[in-house]
Amino acid sequence: MAALHVEQTIEDPAGCPQRVMVHLGESPLGWLHARGHLKERHYLAGDMLRADWEKAGLGPRVTMRWDAAPRAGGRRERPDPSLAQLSARERFDGAIRAAGPGLSDILWRVACAGEGITAAERALGWPSRAGKLVLTLALDRVADWYRVSG
Repeated sequence: MAALHVEQTIEDPAGCPQRVMVHLGESPLGWLHARGHLKERHYLAGDMLRADWEKAGLGPRVTMRWDAAPRAGGRRERPDPSLAQLSARERFDGAIRAAGPGLSDILWRVACAGEGITAAERALGWPSRAGKLVLTLALDRVADWYRVSG
């Protein structure tokens, strides 16, 4: 069985690489990979998808926005997204398209939203144990799209 804590390199908000300890059991993909249910290739592809989802700013906002309130009768100007954010959004959209309809639902729920397989199956109205097979098919397509070898 694989170790539950591994050291990984991540980019901080300033773009500087940082070494951190990651608990693989914290994400559903990490949990499946640590127990031998996902190949390394599938885990890496799912992690790349999640990273692009986060970089693109597609997750829900959990804090208050502190930018200026709209002026009376006027529209609030939104800041331009960064090139990195736009690129991440394009990669995310491409990977989801590569997974295809019917496969991208569970892929997004598990890799990006952090739902467990059982919860995702229930939410999608699928029979139990169908999720892992469909997730593996989706991750295989996404791994091809991201050109993850293995």
